[in-house]
Amino acid sequence: MTSTVEIPAYRTDSFFGLEDKWLATAEGELTHYHELGHGTPILFLHGSGTGVTAAANWWLNLPELSKSGRCIAIDSIGYGQTVVAAGTEYGIREWVRHAVRVLDALGIEKTWIVGNSLGGWLAFQFAIDFPDRLLGVVSMGTGGAKLTGALKGHSNPDLSEEGVRNTLEQFVVDKTLVTDELVALRYASALNDTASDRLADVVAARDRDRTELPLDFEVLARLDIPVLLIHGVQDVVIPVSRTWELLQVIPNADAHIFSQCGHWSQVERAEEFNELVGRYLSGHIAGK
Repeated sequence: MTSTVEIPAYRTDSFFGLEDKWLATAEGELTHYHELGHGTPILFLHGSGTGVTAAANWWLNLPELSKSGRCIAIDSIGYGQTVVAAGTEYGIREWVRHAVRVLDALGIEKTWIVGNSLGGWLAFQFAIDFPDRLLGVVSMGTGGAKLTGALKGHSNPDLSEEGVRNTLEQFVVDKTLVTDELVALRYASALNDTASDRLADVVAARDRDRTELPLDFEVLARLDIPVLLIHGVQDVVIPVSRTWELLQVIPNADAHIFSQCGHWSQVERAEEFNELVGRYLSGHIAGK
């Protein structure tokens, strides 16, 4: 697909070490993404914290996990640098359809999905809506849980550097991971021209669908693909009980629980996370 949308003059900060790519995915829609590796496709879907981007979610993981396959990490519509068409609506099904448009534009028939928080929620809705396009799921701190505790604060983001810092510190047990540089980069992303005016709409759509479009457990109970669920014991955003809930429903699900770890397991326990997920993906891809 060709696009009439001009590619923005944007470069992901060198802090993240990732190259920018752009893809026309619909009329007026230009998806920003990063790609590393070759072979079996692995689509990475980020969470929904303030200032989130694919880079800010996966920078510690893509180089290592690209040894297992073709890693494609996108900025979902309404987030990061992805340019959206006029009149774009947001919500769980719309974010899933955007992921499908990315696959279609890249000529990919089937993929793995690695999703964090909102991205994990999307992975399972993708499994419900487009089961024939999915090879397997790895989900950390799967979103869609009821709006309680810290999650209520997550629904009223404070668009300031201090607000971004407070949000990121909720994600981890080890607060030293939330550096001044990371906070500044996330804050800049939250304020960028393509994201700031959409924040309220995106948050409202996400929280609306907690009630209006919860995951259909009856369908998930028939899911016939490999699933790995990952959670941190100290996750205050999505309680670890969410993984236990899914584990009891999805027939081929395995789970790994990290001790002394919050919502951001791919960052807080990056080395162990990469080893765990890389081994899981490589084993299933080799045995397909």
